[in-house]
Amino acid sequence: MVRVSFTANLQRHVACPPRTVEGCTVREALAAVFAENTRAAGYVLDEHGALRRHMIVFVNGEAIQDRATLSDPVADGAEVYVMQALSGG
Repeated sequence: MVRVSFTANLQRHVACPPRTVEGCTVREALAAVFAENTRAAGYVLDEHGALRRHMIVFVNGEAIQDRATLSDPVADGAEVYVMQALSGG
């Protein structure tokens, strides 16, 4: 099982409580969460299923590499964190 959490910052825009789901890749884990929360999916993923520019995902504290197909592996017991990428000047 994989734990998927969303930052409080994201939850101001769309309800997305933490969930524990099955999945061997980031895509599979997020798909399991978004199967019951399509509104959150539309906020995090674009129309092609890729991570939106303003989003970032970490697996066990490391940023994922594959933002397009979300193929980064997640091991059993992994922590996946979804958050908005912040920028500024």
